[in-house]
Amino acid sequence: MSGIAERRGLAGLVESGGLLLAFALFVIFLLAPAVFVFKGSVENISVSLVASGGGLTLDNYAGILEDGYFHYVFNSLYICVAATGLACMIGLLAAYGLSRYRFPGRAFLFGAIMGGQFFPWIILVNPIFIVFARAGLINSHIGLILCYTAFITPFTIYLLTGYLATIPRSLDEAALMDGASRLQVIVLVIVPTMWPGLVAAATFGFLQSWSEYLLALALITDDGLKTIPLGLYQYFGDVQIDWGAVMAGSVVATLPTLLLFLPLQRKLVAGLTSGAVK
Repeated sequence: MSGIAERRGLAGLVESGGLLLAFALFVIFLLAPAVFVFKGSVENISVSLVASGGGLTLDNYAGILEDGYFHYVFNSLYICVAATGLACMIGLLAAYGLSRYRFPGRAFLFGAIMGGQFFPWIILVNPIFIVFARAGLINSHIGLILCYTAFITPFTIYLLTGYLATIPRSLDEAALMDGASRLQVIVLVIVPTMWPGLVAAATFGFLQSWSEYLLALALITDDGLKTIPLGLYQYFGDVQIDWGAVMAGSVVATLPTLLLFLPLQRKLVAGLTSGAVK
């Protein structure tokens, strides 16, 4: 019996060691690109990824600062925050109506909203460009904000509707009996209760618009209005690529998302798991 127990214990150790090794390899696989980009941003790699001048340098960051790259960062922050805020506001009101009221066509309306998630929006670039050109919204941050809001809102409604389904209606009824209006119920009762869901929706919307490239390329040609993806593209020349600037610009583009959402990680996970249940 002791031999069987020893073999089982050895098998358990081998299995645990295998799982630990697999997890370590997975972590290395995830972190290796980030480490490579950060390392390249402080090296004098210039136009070659394999030939380095040796030593550490901040010239790449100084170079993108002189090129006005941080103006693109400000543009992206302004556009993404505005689009995310609008999408969350619209999504919250729509999700509240869909989760709290029963009316004819509710299922069809919800399905139509979700249908936007399955539609390949990339084929809408040409029609959007034509409509926005006639409306005078080319080279306008307002045009990008409207586009990003439209693409973020369907998933925001879906996520917040699922999250609202986990909040008892008795909270609404108690507030209404105390004399609160529907808007007061949403602002004073629902929003504090579903804060994790709002964080999850805002995170998704911000990240989706932060890295968007094609619409920005189609709608923005003025250098002073470009976003981060367009700003990075200027370092990819026809003949050569300034890899040092690309690496430094990539690090700078990543920092705002880390600084904004790493402190909210717990709320993000809670919002995603709760919002997935309907």
